[in-house]
Amino acid sequence: MTIPKPSSGGRALLMRLHFYAGVFVGPFILIAAVTGLLYALIPQIDNAVYRHALTVDRVGDQPLALADQIAAARTAYPAGTVENIRPPNTVDETTQVRLRVDDVPPDYARTVFVDPYTGEVRGALTTYGQWLPLRAWFDELHRTLHLDALGRNYSELAASWLWVISLAGLALWYLHRRDSGKLRRLALPDRDKKGRRRTLSWHGAAGVWILVALLGLSVTGITWSRHAGESVDLIQRSLNTTAPTVNTALGQRGDPDITTATHRHGGTGDTLLYGADTAMRAAERAGLKGPIWMYPPVEHGQGWRVEENKRDWPTRHDAISVDPDSGAVTDRVNFADWPALAKLTDWAIDAHMGVLFGWPNQILLALTAIGLIAIVIRGYQMWWQRRPTRGSAWAVGRPPLRGAIRRLPTPSVVAAVVAAGALGWFLPLFGLSLAAFVIVDLLIGAVKQRRAAADKEKEFSDA
Repeated sequence: MTIPKPSSGGRALLMRLHFYAGVFVGPFILIAAVTGLLYALIPQIDNAVYRHALTVDRVGDQPLALADQIAAARTAYPAGTVENIRPPNTVDETTQVRLRVDDVPPDYARTVFVDPYTGEVRGALTTYGQWLPLRAWFDELHRTLHLDALGRNYSELAASWLWVISLAGLALWYLHRRDSGKLRRLALPDRDKKGRRRTLSWHGAAGVWILVALLGLSVTGITWSRHAGESVDLIQRSLNTTAPTVNTALGQRGDPDITTATHRHGGTGDTLLYGADTAMRAAERAGLKGPIWMYPPVEHGQGWRVEENKRDWPTRHDAISVDPDSGAVTDRVNFADWPALAKLTDWAIDAHMGVLFGWPNQILLALTAIGLIAIVIRGYQMWWQRRPTRGSAWAVGRPPLRGAIRRLPTPSVVAAVVAAGALGWFLPLFGLSLAAFVIVDLLIGAVKQRRAAADKEKEFSDA
């Protein structure tokens, strides 16, 4: 299919949008690419650093009851409440007991690692979800630069603009290649060129190679962003495409006997932890396979929630609710029954985090990050190469000519304004930054017009 040649106004508008967004949003994208590259390289290092906590010294003949392992963790670390338990997935792994405590940052937890054969507590670490401290630190660096809520704006701004800059750049590069008769070399640089033309060819060709990955990173980054993520959640709820959750309610029943419950779970005083081994056996009978996570009831009258959490391919996320007294499965949600969009969202996010396809996924992310870093640097290099050869040594290249939107047909102008407004509502930081670009551009234009008018008036008076 042949792409129609856009009007001069449309092409100029794309050029202006790509230029200004690249100049002002480029630093945020560059930071996201560098921190994302570091994050992609850290998982194996993370596992090696914390190997003592993650594995046992000697594989025993028979593991202890899960209740005894939980009791050992609670004896060593009695503060807080048990949030979930991750039983070993292989024979040499430790059991992880995740505690919700007050002396760790929000969304973090204290995870206690227990030898399942001896009950030895092999350590406790501050974790973020599944991530151990080292990986959690780099994850936080990538998401917020360790600036808490304020820092999340940087990554959201980068994600909100990345797809716009990428698609505008692709359109401009396609048109440039078509006009120069080199459309077949769309994904190849011009090694015989020099100066800015050579830089441009590398900038454009590299963008073609990693375009799909960039679009995927942008979309998935938006899904868990601070402001735009709320828009995504709203759309998913309206379309009823959120991932279903298992119902843990057991119906009308009295509270279990506190003394009996305390005895069953090992005497730590966490009366809602009884029935862990019953829930584990029920999960095995129900066909759930590791790695799994077990969530104790948050109040009496609820069952244990047991979920598969296999995030690498093929993924598994079946979940059940188990009555801690009888071991009956009271509810079940299979991953196969998730809405298609919920599955796609889950897979896309795991791919973004480098866990969906294991180390090949990490390599792809690393190569994409390196490519994006090169593209941003080449973009600034082109800007520098366009600088005036006379005048200030610190001068930079001129921006594309103004007045592009005035050369567009009225329906196109209306469509552009409506699209910008809709995107601004869906992506708030995109909308605010775009409005800021427009305001700054108008102010610069007004200043230039006043200076030009003043110069003409001075010339007239001198004459």
